[in-house]
Amino acid sequence: MSLKERLSTKNEITWCPGCPNFMILESVKRVFAKLIKEGLKQNNIAIVTGIGCHAKIFDYINVSGFYGLHGRVLPTALGIKLGNPNLSVIGFAGDGDTYAEGMAHFIHAGRYNADITLVVHDNQAFALTTGQPTPTTQQGYKSKVEPQGQHNVPINPIKLALVSGTTFVARTYALNLEHSTKILEAAIKHKGFSFVEVIQPCLQFNKDMNEIGKLTYVIKDNKGDMRRALELADEWDYNSKNGKIPIGIFFQKREPTLEEKWPRLSNLMKRKVERKNK
Repeated sequence: MSLKERLSTKNEITWCPGCPNFMILESVKRVFAKLIKEGLKQNNIAIVTGIGCHAKIFDYINVSGFYGLHGRVLPTALGIKLGNPNLSVIGFAGDGDTYAEGMAHFIHAGRYNADITLVVHDNQAFALTTGQPTPTTQQGYKSKVEPQGQHNVPINPIKLALVSGTTFVARTYALNLEHSTKILEAAIKHKGFSFVEVIQPCLQFNKDMNEIGKLTYVIKDNKGDMRRALELADEWDYNSKNGKIPIGIFFQKREPTLEEKWPRLSNLMKRKVERKNK
């Protein structure tokens, strides 16, 4: 049995046919398989999901984890990491999941700098509940709850992550499989809190933004230049369907992690305490 087969489950995949989530799932499996070949034990990978279309990824990857509550991916992931800092903890969340109910957790995760990874599937809509606007939805978007259109200016999660002290900030595009795989691998290997925004078109809702993938362009990895990172973050405002959308690593800097600063956690890391097989 191949590694990718070992990472798969027998659960029926119930995403809409053609959904970019299939591509995200494939990129995650590729990264996990590569990391396992390099020595990471499959038993020591833990994933956390919230509530939304993204969360179904929990059912399709054969690793341990926790199917969490809406907006609570980060505190759950942090709890797992505090319980055993030697686990590789990856959270998957949606844009509504993270930037609405979970906004406070998102900001403080940058401050804490725990060695966890957050992957946000951003389709600029609450797709699972039929298309209500999220904090990244573009102005003018019409839905059942706002038939006259969204009036509020969308937030910029990349800038929020940067000013909150996040030590790894990146963006990728779900349909660019090779790039997504590269970015996710770099994020998981980074020591500290890693945030990866995945631009993910939705086939059923917010179709106005489905063509923005053609605006993406790959940037050179930015290591530690905050001014440059903020300039790149300003290139797209989550409203425009014109111009260019940078994808790649906006910012990366090695800082002491939460676990390294706590003596009891650093001691567990030195002892390399692992999850025991059942």
